[in-house]
Amino acid sequence: MAAESRPLRVLMILDSCYPAVGGGGAESQVRTLALHLKRIGQRVTILTPRVPHGRQVAIERIEGVPVVRIPYPFVRGVGSLVLWARFVVFLLRHGRRYDAWHAHIAHYLAAVAAVAGALLGKPVVLKISGWWELKRGVLDPDKGLLAASARRGLRMASAVQAISRRIGAELARNGFPAERIVALPNAVDTSRFGAARAAHDAAAPTFLFVGRLVPEKGLDTLFGAWADAFGTSAKARLLVVGDGPLREPLLAQAQASGIAAQVEFLGHRSNVEDFVAAADVGVLPSTIEGLSNSLLEFMASGLPTIASRVSGSEDMVIDGNNGWLFDVGDRAALARCLAEAAASDRARLCQLGLAARARIAHVASLEVVVGKLLALYRGTRPAELRDDAVAEPTASGGA
Repeated sequence: MAAESRPLRVLMILDSCYPAVGGGGAESQVRTLALHLKRIGQRVTILTPRVPHGRQVAIERIEGVPVVRIPYPFVRGVGSLVLWARFVVFLLRHGRRYDAWHAHIAHYLAAVAAVAGALLGKPVVLKISGWWELKRGVLDPDKGLLAASARRGLRMASAVQAISRRIGAELARNGFPAERIVALPNAVDTSRFGAARAAHDAAAPTFLFVGRLVPEKGLDTLFGAWADAFGTSAKARLLVVGDGPLREPLLAQAQASGIAAQVEFLGHRSNVEDFVAAADVGVLPSTIEGLSNSLLEFMASGLPTIASRVSGSEDMVIDGNNGWLFDVGDRAALARCLAEAAASDRARLCQLGLAARARIAHVASLEVVVGKLLALYRGTRPAELRDDAVAEPTASGGA
């Protein structure tokens, strides 16, 4: 069988738990990729630690995909050393059977994988899953000697997947070989998030936030801007899908600012696509991101989005073309975006939504992203792949 047509065996390495408990961007992306690869005839195994808060089954199939969990003692320091050692043993014993390894989350397990892959001659695709890895994780140059060793290991990956232009530039500045960096965003299933949009009440537009209720999502700024834009009237409503430690403080803020009647807290939901289809405008006021899966899902659904200028969002949202952008933490600018979106007629929102969906179909659909990943798994050099993700958008969108 020709090399280009035979099924590949891919090892997905996730330095987290799988499936995620309460949602998680990296975990969600691993699931999306694994299920699609399986659907098109590739063979995928997911390798993770057996973390305390996750499932404790050593080997099982989840949605038809094998998941292997490496056990280790839940003792600080000693547990990590045991995990890394057992991880190395697994790669040495079983790693050769896979055609490529894809390490999600640039942390210590990914560093071990990059070094082992270089020794065994296996393609290793390293994905930088979020901006926090560069500023708070082992890629932070101010971290200690152990993190410095991990950074040297990570640089040995055969390809580095930068999910935003900002992350790609930062990686190059931090010593990653430029020729190994490929601009490749997260993938979104455009068939799942491409359903026809429902007819909505033009007099009371619906805005939607999806994500964890944590400080970095900027919801305090959103609530303040909402009060500025709409006051205590019922000219619009805001759906908040997700849960987290800030739920009670945010409820209190909504009450204190007089907007509680306009804000609906829906908690964590698995049927996000239903809420996206029922909304008019997405909102993502984050203070930090890598590339938000929620943003991709909004845009794939033809939902124009108001987003802060953070990593990933600034690549996908084009102000005035498929949504609105504002500077991080700028409450007044966010209020202006909310008011403008609420005042937009149905035709204008539809035009923005079509442009949003066209942008995603061009750079972040499963077919586009997985096609490039398969090339990397087969050993294609990153420099040979076209960087559609950083191409400038056209002036107008299309279906």
